[in-house]
Amino acid sequence: MARILIVDDDPHTVRVMAMWLTRHDHQVLEATNGREGVTALADQAVGAVDLIITDMNMPVMDGLEFVGVLRNELMLQAPIIMLSSRCDQPALAAQLEPYSVHLYPKPFVPSRLVAKIDQLLVAAATP
Repeated sequence: MARILIVDDDPHTVRVMAMWLTRHDHQVLEATNGREGVTALADQAVGAVDLIITDMNMPVMDGLEFVGVLRNELMLQAPIIMLSSRCDQPALAAQLEPYSVHLYPKPFVPSRLVAKIDQLLVAAATP
């Protein structure tokens, strides 16, 4: 079982992801923007989260700023998936490359997203 933090301002998206992840025996933490995500990580201890899923476009702190804080300030090494419905996916992927973030398009198929999550968790656990 992995502990996964979902950071997204869309309650429906969070509900769907949380449902699928719990069905696959993962524990889910939730936040509605990047600032809440940073607080959730501080409350849980940064190393206590195995994977983070975040949206790109959120109020208060967007996904790109959130990822920057995770990698540069908190030094978090856990895998991160960035969800985005932006049409400029290649440009966004280039911005995320220095942070080793996996870009995943919205809308998504929940079963495929869970398969990607499981793949990243296995890779992260392999030395």
